[in-house]
Amino acid sequence: MSTGIEPVAGIGAAATRRQIGAWGLWDWGSSAFNAVILTFVFSVYLTDAVGDDLPGSISASTWLGWALGIAGFFVAILAPVSGQRFDANAKRKRSLAFLTAVTVVSMAGLYFVKDEYQYLWIGLVLLGIGSVIFELAGVPYNSMLRQVSTPATIGRVSGFGWAMGYFGGIVLLLICYFGFIVGDGDTRGFLGITTDGGLNIRMVALLAAVWFAVFAIPVLFVVPELPPVDADPGAADAGFIASYRVLWRDVRELWTADRRTVYFLVASALFRDGLAGVFTFGAVLAVNVYGIASADVLLFGVAANVVAALGALVAGRIDDRVGPKRVILGSLIAMVVAGVILLAVSGPLLFWAFGLMLCLFVGPAQSSSRTFLARIAPPGREGQLFGLYATTGRAVSFLSPTLFGLFAFLFGADRAGIIGLLIVLLLGLAALLVVRAPEPGDPPLALGPRLPLAQPE
Repeated sequence: MSTGIEPVAGIGAAATRRQIGAWGLWDWGSSAFNAVILTFVFSVYLTDAVGDDLPGSISASTWLGWALGIAGFFVAILAPVSGQRFDANAKRKRSLAFLTAVTVVSMAGLYFVKDEYQYLWIGLVLLGIGSVIFELAGVPYNSMLRQVSTPATIGRVSGFGWAMGYFGGIVLLLICYFGFIVGDGDTRGFLGITTDGGLNIRMVALLAAVWFAVFAIPVLFVVPELPPVDADPGAADAGFIASYRVLWRDVRELWTADRRTVYFLVASALFRDGLAGVFTFGAVLAVNVYGIASADVLLFGVAANVVAALGALVAGRIDDRVGPKRVILGSLIAMVVAGVILLAVSGPLLFWAFGLMLCLFVGPAQSSSRTFLARIAPPGREGQLFGLYATTGRAVSFLSPTLFGLFAFLFGADRAGIIGLLIVLLLGLAALLVVRAPEPGDPPLALGPRLPLAQPE
């Protein structure tokens, strides 16, 4: 596979195109969970079909929002501990293999969620467990980025992985749409799978599980493991509380050296959760609010991934000219405008127009957020900062789904959930306004050796 990236030096060894490609294939495979299970197919199936006749005043969409909110809470609690132990024990690949396997099993388990409201709870539990474990799997995976790149190529390599995720989602969505979903009647897709009991969608969940498993294998064999790099004595055996002490120590050091870094970590955590919420609930809104057919929502998913990828590519050039902060602010403002318009309009055509406008600016905000942090990261401490970047993002990952569910419940309409997403985007926008943008002439932030971890009295 050609990555378009020259071989680069990793940490202590040369990274080949083969290693970069293997690393990117995990992102390609992981799109099975993000695009198919969480966003465009199975979540819609749960709310539009399985939970369609759910008794009571609380809609299936509201339950979905709350389930993902609870999952986000567990991610916030477990991610810092997991990241610390993965680094200290130098078992990134083993951890990645285990967490990927658990995610795949949870995806495969969705095959047993039939089109009856009694199965909604099984689906929500499996989706919640999969969401938690999948997010935790991203910790060792993202930690491998520095093994397949150098400071001079980390952007290109990271962008390659991001693009692999987008386009992997597109390919799989098209396979699912034409193979299992397109058409009318009792059988769907070119494979002629029956819709009885939602079998065609349950088969999609099984395919997604196999897809993820197959493309996750190469990175486990091609990218080498690294020895422990934590200088703290006994860090590998640190418990739950000790891991948080390590995190608190690192944040204090950053606060002392450059508060801008901490401010940006907080701001980016907020608006990145809003960006995630747009993709998570976009398909649910398309079907339940704007009248797009369940089968056609996959076409919207394909278009959403394409425009997000293209937006990120174009914004990369703009980023180099005007800086990442202006790209992020412009993207967030455009998304808020599109969201407000969506609150007032109805019908599939207008959702296509303004829904894709939302997605167009998701890619630029994501890519320039990573660029912002790379520009202010002190030399030799990029890994530490990107670890905190991941941790803070997960720490607030419950906001969008919780607020979406809250406003949908309060107003008795799924459309009102958009207000929750807009609030999160506005909070991130307001927080980013006070963060000083990196300038080309700024000297790099200098930090000393990692501070020792004080032992409790």
